[in-house]
Amino acid sequence: MVERLNRLAAGFERHWLAILIGILLTYSLLPFGAPILKKLGLDQAAQLIYQPYKLMCHTYGFRSFFLFGERLVYSRPEFERASGIDTGSFLGLLQARDFQGNPRMGYKVALCQRDVAIYLVMGINGIAYALVRRRARPLPWLMFVLLGVAPIGIDGFSQLLSQPPFNLFPYRESTWELRLATGALFGWSLAWLIFPLIEGAFRPLPAEVRAAAGRAGKG
Repeated sequence: MVERLNRLAAGFERHWLAILIGILLTYSLLPFGAPILKKLGLDQAAQLIYQPYKLMCHTYGFRSFFLFGERLVYSRPEFERASGIDTGSFLGLLQARDFQGNPRMGYKVALCQRDVAIYLVMGINGIAYALVRRRARPLPWLMFVLLGVAPIGIDGFSQLLSQPPFNLFPYRESTWELRLATGALFGWSLAWLIFPLIEGAFRPLPAEVRAAAGRAGKG
């Protein structure tokens, strides 16, 4: 048992980047399978995608993509008019979360626009990182904060805090372009921060460092 676990650990150490890229691309692209299955009339199969993603994302219809309908995206007022759902109440938000679409509007992608951008861009940058992994250095923390955290934080929190129950600022609803842009910036910066850090953690220590550590341990 221990030997098998050691082999698994060694395999993960060698192939961690490919595994992580596969997870990120699957997580970000699988939600597009849900509307395809709905369009094909395979509703039960579509629920195998919709329901788990509801546990990980708000999946509001007015912040998600739609396929096979009149529009790729619906602003909040457009979504309310087309779906008949009033999103101004908690119950309405639950309905917007559960709404999966119809033949006229199209069918909802099972992951919100911002999350699609975050995880898809991370996966794509994982592929780019694989080409330069021996020379790459982690993105400086200040750059990560300025390029990745600040834009998504400003856009997300200004939206959240301007709406009920907070109402701290004049009401605003972000746009799909801003969600994609800030999500992509966060995904890009996070990828170039953590991939080199993981690479460094798995990289064997130089022989002289191991020797020094051994001498220190004996002392």
